[in-house]
This record gives sequence, structure tokens and C-alpha cells, in this order.
Amino acid sequence: MLTAMFLAALVLITVHSQETEETITYTQCTDGYEWDPVRQRCKDIDECEIVPDACKGGMKCVNHYGGYLCLPRTAQIIVNEREEGAAESSSGRNSVIRRTPADPQRAPPSTTHQIQCAAGYEQSDHNVCQDIDECATGTHNCRADQVCVNLRGSFSCQCPPGYQKRGDQCVDVDECTLPPYCHHRCVNTPGSYYCQCNTGFQLAANNHTCVDINECDANNPCAQQCYNILGSFICQCNPGFELSSDRINCEDTDECRTSSYLCQYQCVNEPGKFSCVCPEGYQVVGGRTCQDINECDTTNECREDEICWNYHGGFRCYPRNPCQEPYVLTSENRCVCPVSNALCRELPYSVVYKYMSIRSDRTVPSDIFQIQATTIYPNTINTFRIKAGNENGEFYLRQTSAVSAMLVLVKSLSGPREHIVDLEMLTVNSLNYRTSSVLRLTIIVGPYAF
Repeated sequence: MLTAMFLAALVLITVHSQETEETITYTQCTDGYEWDPVRQRCKDIDECEIVPDACKGGMKCVNHYGGYLCLPRTAQIIVNEREEGAAESSSGRNSVIRRTPADPQRAPPSTTHQIQCAAGYEQSDHNVCQDIDECATGTHNCRADQVCVNLRGSFSCQCPPGYQKRGDQCVDVDECTLPPYCHHRCVNTPGSYYCQCNTGFQLAANNHTCVDINECDANNPCAQQCYNILGSFICQCNPGFELSSDRINCEDTDECRTSSYLCQYQCVNEPGKFSCVCPEGYQVVGGRTCQDINECDTTNECREDEICWNYHGGFRCYPRNPCQEPYVLTSENRCVCPVSNALCRELPYSVVYKYMSIRSDRTVPSDIFQIQATTIYPNTINTFRIKAGNENGEFYLRQTSAVSAMLVLVKSLSGPREHIVDLEMLTVNSLNYRTSSVLRLTIIVGPYAF
């Protein structure tokens, strides 16, 4: 059974003399009391009513004169119902603090009665009951893995944060099994935990949420183009490059190896692109096609007595007067053998010089040149033949009318090469008059099929 002991709240100063005993009362109250102006005395403050949550740990608050107690709810309490401020209880356990008027703060004289404090309290120098801090004095019985928490009149053994009591033991609380603290992954540690994020994420300032890492801004890992995606990134390459096996670096795409039709002549691979080149005598048109350069218009290197003839891939210089004795030049590229000259009797009357160019490996059969009479005589018959230059049978002359014939290429020719073919037209009339003309055709075969 517990009995609450009290101290007088009103400071009473008693002065003794031989004649009289006088008691002087001041209106200053000790801790735990307040002045009642109506009743003109100190009255107890009910801390249990005014102190929020005065007792913890399942204890109940019991008010007493000058303070309050936190006691187990099963405790039996005997309260002295005597009026507040009484000089002395019937049991003699309440005492009065007596001080002289000269020094009200001086310690009580040796005649002051010893007070009796409840368990968990001790008498102070000012002769009041004060709480014993068992945690500070080491008089508690908490285990080494527990934390001592001082209470008014007692103490409590609690587990550190992150631990919970199980019997007499403090066991770790696995926070990772509780409602999700972490956005991605939770790692339990003794007494605590921490959060981890998946690859490509990082912890936010609250140490719980995971936010995406923009790898492209933080430390661009890509060799060329970087695109951030949630939790990762992807690399792409500029046109003309392709991703290597590590998906980070870019390797040049050899376009020339992927197709043989990119360029008409030759493909040249370059970093990130390709270009087409053409052989000498040609220029690139449209980026891929080769077009013959007409050197006769651009860089005519022929002499004054020569004419420039352009062919596919080059040019040649030929004499402006190709006539040889006994022929004389009568017009541009036409030579005539005069009838008055005895040497001309067995020779063709005229020789006309013509030039043409064809591409190498031209498809056959192919009509390439037409020969036609320039002067038509009545009652005459014209026949045509290849007089020279067809030793290998590359050509065939097909008569197309009474005054014309077509030269046909029947065997493919590869260049660069020059063929000189004499095409003869023989004219005969009814009086057995015979004459002939020769067209000397120079065929220049270019080195390429374009």
C-alpha cells in the first residue's frame, strides 16, 4: 500500500519571544501551489488536469499536494484528506517548514522534521521530494541492448529505434516487411534500413523515392547521339555510321561494300559517307553518274592545222586536210581525184573522211552509221560494200535503199581502240559507165561502257 506524503504549501514564519508567539504569513507559494486570492491561501495545482499526457507507459497520474505521481494503474493509494496547508497530519507525517523572517531562503533549522518521500523520489536540499533519475544514477536494471528512459518516480526499459521488444529481448524490426518505405528496393540493417534504386535511377533527396538518371546530360556515354529513356538510354549514330556491338560506339558504314550500283564507275568510302569518282575524261553528274568531258570545248590542245574530235573518255586531233596525192581538198573533209590526172583512173573519184565514237562493249547487233549518195544520177545503179577495215568481221553493211546503206556492228568492241573502215559506193549506168566513192569512217571505241 502506498501513501502520498505532502509538504505545506504556505510559508509560515514563526517568531518566538518570552512574552508572545507571533506567526507572520506571506502570500508566496512553493512549487506546485498557487495563491487563492478568495480564500487568501495557497491551493494545490492539479497537474494531472493541466499537464498534457503527464504520465506515459501505461501509468496513471495521481495528483498530490505540491506535485503529482505516475503510478501503476493497479496501485492502491491512501490519500490524507486533511485540508491543504495543515501544519501537521494526524499521523505526524506532514511537517511544517519554519524559517525566520530575516532569512526566508536559509535552509530549515535542524529542528525541521524529516519528510518521507514516495518510492522513486528523494528529499532535496530544500526539504522537498524530487524525482530520482535512475537512468543517470545507474540504479536501473535495463539490459545492455535496452535504453533506460527516466519517468517521474520510476523508469522504463525501452528498445532503441529500429528494435522492438519480444519478451525480454530487443529484436530488430525488419522495416522492409512493413508498408513500402522504398520506391524500388529496401535493404534491412540492424536497427534501420536503407533504400536502393534500380539501374538507371538514383535516390531523391528524401532517400526513398527513385528518380530517373538522365545519362545523356550527366555523362553522355554515346559516341554520337544520346537519347534518354526511363531508367536507361539509347545511342544512335549519324547518317553513314552504324552502332557497334557494344551499342555505344559508332562504326563507319562502308556503303561501297553494301551495293555495287551506287556509282556508275567507282565508289569511294569516306567516314560517314561515300563519293563517286569517274575516270579521266569524265566528270561526276548528279553525284553518281559519269558524263564525258568534251575536251574540244574545254581544253582544245590541237594545232591550227588539226581538227579536234571528242570521243567517250577523250579526244583526238586529226589533220584538217586529210587528202593525199593525187587527191585535192574540195570541201571540208572531202577529197577528189581530178579526172585530168592519169593517176586517178584506177582510184575512187572521191574520198570523204568521217569520224564517230561509240562506247565500249556496245550491245550487238547495232546500227551505227548510215551511208548515202549525195548526188543521184538517172538510170544508175548504186551498190555498197565494205572495202577495207573489216578483217575480223566486226561489221556488216546492209543496203537500205537504192541510194543508202546501214553499217551494222555485229561483234562487241572493247576500247580504247580505233577502227578505220572504208565504205564504198559503186555507181554503174546503162552505158557501162562506172565510178565509185569511198567514205573513210574512223570509229573510236571509248574505254568504258558509258
